Amino acid sequence: MTSTQQRPRVLTGVDGDVWRITLDRPEAGNALDPALAQQLAAALRERPDDTRAVLLLANGPRFSVGGDVSYFAGAEDPGAQVGQLAHDWHEVVRLLIGCPVPVVAGVQGAVAGAAVGLIGACDIVVCARSTKIRPAYLGLGFSPDGGSSWALTRALGAPRALDLMLTNGSLNASDAHTFGLVSRLVEDDDLHAETVALAHEVAAGPVRAMVRTRALVRKAAVRTLDEQLDDEAQLIAESAADPEGREGVRAFVEKRTPAFRDAR
Repeated sequence: MTSTQQRPRVLTGVDGDVWRITLDRPEAGNALDPALAQQLAAALRERPDDTRAVLLLANGPRFSVGGDVSYFAGAEDPGAQVGQLAHDWHEVVRLLIGCPVPVVAGVQGAVAGAAVGLIGACDIVVCARSTKIRPAYLGLGFSPDGGSSWALTRALGAPRALDLMLTNGSLNASDAHTFGLVSRLVEDDDLHAETVALAHEVAAGPVRAMVRTRALVRKAAVRTLDEQLDDEAQLIAESAADPEGREGVRAFVEKRTPAFRDAR
């Protein structure tokens, strides 16, 4: 096959209110190369406006082993080519962080390298119990990219993050959950069903209020209390004026379940 005939590395589809994105390079452990990075960015940009959540999954036994080492090995100019791949991948991370609807991910098997930063950019991460999470950069003589140093430091704190990265260590799913790198732990066989159900549950909620909440949580660690209080006051006012907020208040007064999907 020529490069233009390669099968897609990322699959997309609408599942009710959910925009489903699936990494589909299982034969390579969903390793990240330029095509996968560009296709994943495109998938995030192409989300239909009427979908209310993004669901990120991966086909095969491993979520993603991180960067495609065979691509690195074949690079004529490693600095330029790896740097460009990092640039492309960072666009994916920025699109996830700035996604206008909540993002739910389901991960299994292996989460390595830049894929650690990928899950760190998602809002809720459901993790299969047998999953191993490993930065894996120092084994190649590389420093981190993909937001992995940010995600690990944010979840583990600097001492644990440095211990993990400098010793080329790994986290099991239980420790990743305890430290806060992933949101939920489920049995391996239940991962798909539980992640899909959760994405639909999220999509039925007040998604604009969820995105405001995400913004507050993401910024809380790097701001003063006064800055956070000012932002909370502004965003709750926006929420109260939003059709979602109006519907939520009406539903509370009328003692019924709010219909956030219909709030426009």
